[in-house]
Amino acid sequence: MLPCAWNHPLQYTHLSIGVPSKPTNSVSEPATTNIIVRDLVKQFGRFAALRGVTAEFAAGRFHAILGDNGAGKTTLLRALAGLAHPTRGEILIFGKSPQAACREIGYMAHPSLLYDEMSGMENLRYFAGLYGIAGDKRSEGVIRSVGLDPELARPVGQYSQGMRQRMSLARAILHDPKILLLDEPFSNVDVHSAREMVTLLRSMRDAGKTIFAVTHQALLLEGVADEFIWMQAGQIVDRTDSVHGPRLSTAVNTQQAEVL
Repeated sequence: MLPCAWNHPLQYTHLSIGVPSKPTNSVSEPATTNIIVRDLVKQFGRFAALRGVTAEFAAGRFHAILGDNGAGKTTLLRALAGLAHPTRGEILIFGKSPQAACREIGYMAHPSLLYDEMSGMENLRYFAGLYGIAGDKRSEGVIRSVGLDPELARPVGQYSQGMRQRMSLARAILHDPKILLLDEPFSNVDVHSAREMVTLLRSMRDAGKTIFAVTHQALLLEGVADEFIWMQAGQIVDRTDSVHGPRLSTAVNTQQAEVL
């Protein structure tokens, strides 16, 4: 049994995946810090996707990560998931490296990481086996929780993009992780379904989960996310308690007008 189903090697052959250095203060007093990032640098050749990111994140909070394309949002998320190894710096999750803590992490990538030829239930049954989860009860429950039918026999390859996103979220929460890392979870999801997903994520946060969501649809999370983390040029440049903070860009506003 592999410790991290989303890091299963067959998935990647199947899908062909490939700021100042001082700490940034949170917008409010943290409860318990469970993620520490120190002087994180990630370079791809001569390009630095992350440039000295240092921050601490409290447990049981919903962190929305915002910024323009190329700001370093997805690279930071992949580093937290243990998929992008830092060029320099350190990440501690519950005092361990992301690789050592990966059973506590649920990761929803921009690609769905699902097998197109299988149904949704067959996909989750497969991943449940990797996690050592017996029976179908848990798989059926998480599929229903994202608004899909576990009895749907259609292969995932025939799902709409919105259905694939919801099934990808079901895969990410299958093993009941303490930390959720979500990369554009509302992409190509209709507004009604996106709001249902937000309600589900809010309930998970309220139950003690720590959630990070990279999104360009920030207004969906207003009043739900505990803080908005603003990234630019590979650095965290601000952390605010509202999407209407000083870093709200014209690009974000324009995309919200299209979504809402």
